[in-house]
Amino acid sequence: MIGHELDAAGIEDPRLRTAYRRCRKIAADNGRTYFLATRLLAPDQRPAVHALYAFARHADDILDEFNADLNTAARAARLQRLSERFFAGGEHRDEPILAAVDHTVNRYHIPSELFEDFLSSMRMDLTVTDYADRSALDGYMRGSAEVIGLQMLPILGTVVDVAEAEPYAAALGRAFQLTNFLRDVDEDLMRDRVYLPADELAAYGVDRQLLMWCHTHRRTDPKVRAALAAQHETTRQIYQFASHGVAMLDPRSRPCVATALTLYSEILDRIEDSDFAVFSHRATVGTARRIQVAGSALVRSWRARRAHEQRRPRAA
Repeated sequence: MIGHELDAAGIEDPRLRTAYRRCRKIAADNGRTYFLATRLLAPDQRPAVHALYAFARHADDILDEFNADLNTAARAARLQRLSERFFAGGEHRDEPILAAVDHTVNRYHIPSELFEDFLSSMRMDLTVTDYADRSALDGYMRGSAEVIGLQMLPILGTVVDVAEAEPYAAALGRAFQLTNFLRDVDEDLMRDRVYLPADELAAYGVDRQLLMWCHTHRRTDPKVRAALAAQHETTRQIYQFASHGVAMLDPRSRPCVATALTLYSEILDRIEDSDFAVFSHRATVGTARRIQVAGSALVRSWRARRAHEQRRPRAA
């Protein structure tokens, strides 16, 4: 299957094919919902999307790998080396992730500043553990979430001017990450981080100390529940805005993005269904539901790809 995808994308160089295979494995092993959604893309689109995921995952692993031997300085040095190697360009023959993402960036003309913003936010994770307000959190999410959607746009394609679709792509990236923040409050506390605006929590009488009490007792205090419900509603509104961007994408990309939007937004439903018990279990969308949503989208994806092929000019 991966060979078919690489052939469809016109990737013939043996080293690049190996690099893209590595990225695909990283995506398959680490992003269940993400990888399922990418199966709905046309084969020629998938390798590039896997390369972007693998690069982001690699940077994230530098920050969050539980390794007592890696202190903040060591992680900062590793992240700096990654940044230097990426922006140095070249073939990166001995670094499969960089080779694949470099090829993707050049092929789709993805602006380098999107990666600068991404790595800037990754550096923030080395020292910033709290966000005073929504503005501060939005500044972080510009690089950690919004740029991911913007990096994807050239690969997905649009039926409108790219600039018109960008706010919706950025919003979808932001909604996905806010969903993670709600789901992973407990896990993030273990990393000494709180990705929820402190002033909005304080409006409900919530601070880091109370969150730690919830972590210790595996219970959601009523004040915390109310604060999380407010964050839940904010995130839901962002999904609603982002959903208007699906129709701006190339028809063959819409089933993939719509599926990802549906499944990720349903994580919010699972959080709400649990009465915000995020300190005792991790909200997930069940396998049967994921297959149901993806199965329905598969038919739409197949039809859109057929129509796309029929519109392509025939070789003389």
